[in-house]
Amino acid sequence: MQTKQEQFWSGEFGKDYTDRNSRNPEEWDKFYLENWGITKIDLNEKFYTDLDKDAKILEVGCNTGMQLVGFQRSGFKNIYGIELQHYAAQKAKEFTENINIIQGSGFDIPFKDNYFDLVCTNGVLIHISPDNLPKIMDEMVRCSKRYISCWEYYAPETTSINYRGNTDYLWKADYAQLFLDRFSNLRLVKKEIYPYVNQAESGNADCMCLLEKIAP
Repeated sequence: MQTKQEQFWSGEFGKDYTDRNSRNPEEWDKFYLENWGITKIDLNEKFYTDLDKDAKILEVGCNTGMQLVGFQRSGFKNIYGIELQHYAAQKAKEFTENINIIQGSGFDIPFKDNYFDLVCTNGVLIHISPDNLPKIMDEMVRCSKRYISCWEYYAPETTSINYRGNTDYLWKADYAQLFLDRFSNLRLVKKEIYPYVNQAESGNADCMCLLEKIAP
């Protein structure tokens, strides 16, 4: 049975979001520069320098595949995406080449344990209810043999945000710390906070982190 949030994002609101946020690589670079002062390609270089270009990468909640194409532009070759929304998954298949796109839920990732070298999210955990967050985190950690990474809306404490007139569909939090609190076999490799360029006075920011599995 789908969660309230899964139902919401699988419907018309999710489709509208996809249409509103689909960008070609040049527009995507410009979007990051205007909002955070750095491109995601540059962030990939900062955070994934130790990751082999043949490493298997999974993005959970890939939408139309912009982040996946970003990985490809950064030189990575074995790239996978899983996307809940059927419409977005189809768009991703049209938008990408030589990338494995699967329509499915991050609560039930259809890969064996330790299959990927890196499992990541980009603006996805923020849309998971705090009650359901442990389940998707468990799945991400289960199918990664080394790295977990996320780029998410940041706050020191979990905070609910009204999202286009809707409640219970957006939260900001310290997601790196939530992973560390839940999993004793993870260590923090890198974590950086990026304030919004045009909203500096508001205090709004995103955070990117990289965590690594360690021996028990």
